[in-house]
Amino acid sequence: MDGRTNLVTLKRRTPLAVLLLTPLAVSACSGGSAEAGFEPEPDALQVYSSQHRNVTEAWAEAFTEETGIPTQVREGQDSSMGQMIVEEGDASPADVFLTENSPAMTVVERAGLLAPVDDVTLGQVRDGMAPSSGDWTAIAARSTVLVYNTELITEAELPTSIMDLADPAWDGRWAAAPGGADFQAIVAGMLADQGEEATGAWLSALAENAEVYQNNIATMNAVSAGEVPVGIMYHYYWYRDQAGDREGSADTALHYFGNEDPGAFVSLSGGGVLASSDMPDEAQRFLAYVTSPAGQQVLVDSGSMEYAVGRDVASDPALPPVAELGAPPVDPFTLDADEVVSLMTDAGIL
Repeated sequence: MDGRTNLVTLKRRTPLAVLLLTPLAVSACSGGSAEAGFEPEPDALQVYSSQHRNVTEAWAEAFTEETGIPTQVREGQDSSMGQMIVEEGDASPADVFLTENSPAMTVVERAGLLAPVDDVTLGQVRDGMAPSSGDWTAIAARSTVLVYNTELITEAELPTSIMDLADPAWDGRWAAAPGGADFQAIVAGMLADQGEEATGAWLSALAENAEVYQNNIATMNAVSAGEVPVGIMYHYYWYRDQAGDREGSADTALHYFGNEDPGAFVSLSGGGVLASSDMPDEAQRFLAYVTSPAGQQVLVDSGSMEYAVGRDVASDPALPPVAELGAPPVDPFTLDADEVVSLMTDAGIL
């Protein structure tokens, strides 16, 4: 199955449609919902993670090797894991929460379940890579991009802003994966930058004009196959494929909107310490390690092609420098997952 889904058909299909479009719960690179039958190991630091498995496990193993503190990783998806922590409340076994996108972290933060991150840890990440609240920190970053088929469209014909895709001229000519947590984080950035009216209008145009796919990888594959000229996604899927066999990205290139356009939104993967943690000191040490030069180098060496956020740690040399992306100045603390779901529902997407 190529991942393509007609939006009209999708809205009529149950229960698959409900599963596919669970708000902020679908991610191409996470595992499924939180592991069933999970049993916390005594004396192990509990790391709830919706980040890439290989990165999280590498962080956990390196931290244990350096400190002697045992860790146990419980995997899940962004929103489902965030909501699970909220439901568990103070009884949650979680000591640390790692996300792919920040809206899942703000769900937990707004429930009052996070402890302030140590100042030393916050000082290890670059400016703009932590929310104004100081209750969590970035651990990695990913940039919004437009992937395009170089055989179907020239660089000069590309939109200068992501907002231009709402124009009827793009009807049927662009792709997106609105059911995924990644895309919904992009919309949350747009909402914070452009406001409700402009974002709502753009989403309505998406419902009318866009070709809908299941996830970022399916979107990229569709553009590469010539099904559609352009698609919205995150950068690292393309770079990972390019570093491999290029099967899903042949005849494609990336367009960075820059200029503080909402299409240049940089999403932060978050890390936070639960206020109810039974191992608060160890949890803070884990987050300090993840954001340290050693921990950020683990991220770079993992091949995930995400951006490092630590000071003085260079990302993979294939990536354009994060400082040159021209991202809009959006405080990740302001990203509102609930409002995004409401707007997408109103537009008939969810």
